Amino acid sequence: MGKPRVNIRISTKLYAQLCEAADKPGVTKTAIVEDALRAWFDPEARSVLEERLLARMDAFDQHQADMEKDLAYTYATLSHFVYYWLTRTEPIPEGERDIAHALGQRRLEYFNEQVSSKMSAAPEPAA
Repeated sequence: MGKPRVNIRISTKLYAQLCEAADKPGVTKTAIVEDALRAWFDPEARSVLEERLLARMDAFDQHQADMEKDLAYTYATLSHFVYYWLTRTEPIPEGERDIAHALGQRRLEYFNEQVSSKMSAAPEPAA
């Protein structure tokens, strides 16, 4: 006795793709449909895709954790620098404070302009 016969209806586009694939030497419509059904019913075939997705998600999580760690180091370094600078810098004499404040304001504005120009010139991060 031969194999059981199955009659199905599929979209015209899908049927055209099936016929085009079956035109290759050594390939039949039956073989293509059997391979597709075998892949559909095989849980291991599905788990391969899930494993690949999980591996990519794990890599993303690790990359995110590395970035958070680097950012924490950057904040710690900056905070230690500011703490050291604030505790080790001598107070400005009363007569020189206005000049120092004006100079500090100009330096802060220049710093902000430099950061702004660097940020606007930097390429946008990939989404």
